[in-house]
Amino acid sequence: MYQTGQTEAKELATNQVKNERNEAIRRGPEMALDDSATGNLSGHRQTVGVCWIVYGVFRLIMGLCLLVYSGTATVMFGALLGRVPDAFSLMADFHVFYAVIVVLSFVCGLFGLFAGLALLANHRAARKLALVAAILSVSDLPFGTTLGIFTLIVLLPFRGGFAPTRA
Repeated sequence: MYQTGQTEAKELATNQVKNERNEAIRRGPEMALDDSATGNLSGHRQTVGVCWIVYGVFRLIMGLCLLVYSGTATVMFGALLGRVPDAFSLMADFHVFYAVIVVLSFVCGLFGLFAGLALLANHRAARKLALVAAILSVSDLPFGTTLGIFTLIVLLPFRGGFAPTRA
């Protein structure tokens, strides 16, 4: 970015302030607005890509477990409906809800896996895939929410009306 002599001169110029007795005090380095997490994806591409691959594999395994243990889930939910007047309609609603969760798990897993691979390969569609995966996975606590919000912060442009300042 800067040559060695320019770096020290710039660092001394920006990191020193004067106190009440006119003495120079060194401050910590300040982060420029374009260096923040709201900037571009270049600094976070590999990290986000690996996280999406791990999350995608995790969601695919979760979807498989939901399929394998669907009978157990049905019996457990049916046991709760012993004293309900209309148990059959609630059981039908449970099956629809369970099918939606299984499909959502597989869709989130596939989008997460493809987004991670595209981010690592520096593919053109990586940003779009990661945004779709982030929006779909925000409902999955805690990992999907965390990774989805982080991805949205990193990938969406900063268009705020104010610039963050330090006091």
